[in-house]
Amino acid sequence: MKRLIPLLCLFALTACSGKPPAPASTPAAASTARVATPWDDLKKDEQRARDVQKTVDEQAEKQRQQIDDASH
Repeated sequence: MKRLIPLLCLFALTACSGKPPAPASTPAAASTARVATPWDDLKKDEQRARDVQKTVDEQAEKQRQQIDDASH
């Protein structure tokens, strides 16, 4: 029995002296992740509308140029 107590203490100390487990997620990684917001879809739609308007304006300018060239 006298030999068993120090052996159990040694096992307990060995088990408790290990490195702590790594956290499942680090706070730095969580802060860099982008969270989707309700405004993201609206911003995408607004940008798409701007692109369409730009295309329409370019086509209208080309058509005006063609009309001006044909009339002169």
